[in-house]
Amino acid sequence: MPLSPGRGLLGLSLVLASVCAALKSAAQGNSATDALNVLLIVVDDLRPTLGCYEDKLVRSPNIDQLASRSILFQNAFAQQAVCAPSRVSFLTGRRPDTTRLYDFNSYWRVHAGNFSTIPQYFKENGYVTMSVGKVFHPGISSNHSDDSPYSWSIPPYHPSSEKYENTKTCRGQDGELHANLVCPVDVEDVPEGTLPDKQSTERAIYLLEKMKMSARPFFLAVGYHKPHIPFRYPKEFQKLYPLENITLAPDPQVPAGLPPVAYNPWMDIRQREDVQALNVSVPYGPIPADFQRKIRQSYFASVSYLDTQVGHLLSALDDLHLASSTIIAFTSDHGWSLGEHGEWAKYSNFDVTTRVPLMFYVPGRTALLPEAGEKLFPYIDPFDSISELMEPGRQAEEVVELVSLFPTLAGLAGLQVPPRCPVPSFHVELCREGQNLLKHFQLPDLEEDSDLRGNPRKSIAYSQYPRPADTPQWNSDKPSLKDIKIMGYSIRTVDYRYTVWVGFSPEEFLANFSDVHAGELYFVDSDPLQDRNVYNDSQGGELPPLWMP
Repeated sequence: MPLSPGRGLLGLSLVLASVCAALKSAAQGNSATDALNVLLIVVDDLRPTLGCYEDKLVRSPNIDQLASRSILFQNAFAQQAVCAPSRVSFLTGRRPDTTRLYDFNSYWRVHAGNFSTIPQYFKENGYVTMSVGKVFHPGISSNHSDDSPYSWSIPPYHPSSEKYENTKTCRGQDGELHANLVCPVDVEDVPEGTLPDKQSTERAIYLLEKMKMSARPFFLAVGYHKPHIPFRYPKEFQKLYPLENITLAPDPQVPAGLPPVAYNPWMDIRQREDVQALNVSVPYGPIPADFQRKIRQSYFASVSYLDTQVGHLLSALDDLHLASSTIIAFTSDHGWSLGEHGEWAKYSNFDVTTRVPLMFYVPGRTALLPEAGEKLFPYIDPFDSISELMEPGRQAEEVVELVSLFPTLAGLAGLQVPPRCPVPSFHVELCREGQNLLKHFQLPDLEEDSDLRGNPRKSIAYSQYPRPADTPQWNSDKPSLKDIKIMGYSIRTVDYRYTVWVGFSPEEFLANFSDVHAGELYFVDSDPLQDRNVYNDSQGGELPPLWMP
């Protein structure tokens, strides 16, 4: 039967929070002289389409090399599959129902609470904190300042070529410039002769060189744009993915049992000139098969381009002899649909949009410290045909959430792990709603939930997505707060994904679980692609009492 009334994910998370009390932190603060640095790499719209996640097509040798020296989480999930809400969520360690950000149009410190962020916490503990590229989502949601001065020791850096991303810089077959979705470019011909992610890598390396001479530890966050649309990348990367080798998604049709409220009509894709020229019907399409292949080709090419930038950055870290004193965390804000379920982009609760890559390299713990003259992260050219697929280091199958990033990074760096948040926690500046993941690193973890330790079947990831109506319409993908009428709350375990779409009041930020508009239930073993919704067959399914609000 459908879930009983509750107060959104705050109500759902209370169930798990109530089984244990917040105990003392797992680690004590270090002095600045022996503190580990932190390099946080955040990628935009990257699903786990990587060699280290067993993708046989995509060439990502540098990220795979990082994974080979890291703990890699196979089942990590974002809390909302859209940029600003997800980034504010994992950077504050709070869920969207606490940050009260479901769109792009509010700043949490003003509209929810004065919540501390990951970089702010490190800054307050003696770190020099620096931001390069897209870390916070720019605009209102980070106070038009990337949350400065709270989070950063120096002004955040944004590449100057960023402003051309959505302009007419894509050379079409007609010889004219267009604002296309698929946009391979000759870098020498684009404005400024460079691309944003190239500039971000250069800036990050420059900051690493400066910090090499500093006695203080650093926290450097680097946010890469690709593979976010438009797919604007150096055209040579297309050669890695000949169109004849590109298949369609394994399930390119809209599933028969998919509730209309669950469907995202990918309106931002439709606004691109090359997609407009296809005259695709709204809301279900479909996009012609040959153009689907071009989209998938360019997504994969963008990932390989991104991989080279990560490779150059990590190689520089090595060259500066910082790899033995720097934690590296690599993740994405959410995934991206590549035609699965007849959908494109993010904006849903499916695994393809909520599942993200997540890995942590910890010097001397996930990999041996390098010998004199040895490089841990030598640059690997993805065009090198002899590059071998690297096996990931240690892998964790447990279902985890991006809100775990805050406590985990704090614990790995030797800082006190912020306490668990009470419910509600709007008045509490420093706390966290996610579990820390220190047990995977064989670190002492005094506060870890004993009920969850060692039992992956009790690990849960919560995601959610708002909708303005029961059927797809022009603002279904990105409704403003005032237009939200329905919230889709989703639970992902190792066994199933369970989603209920319920009435939601944007004035009270309140979900009404007695007002169920639709439901979805998919079993992972028998339906890994989530194509057969059995919610109605099982009348919503009986959930164990532990997971009831």
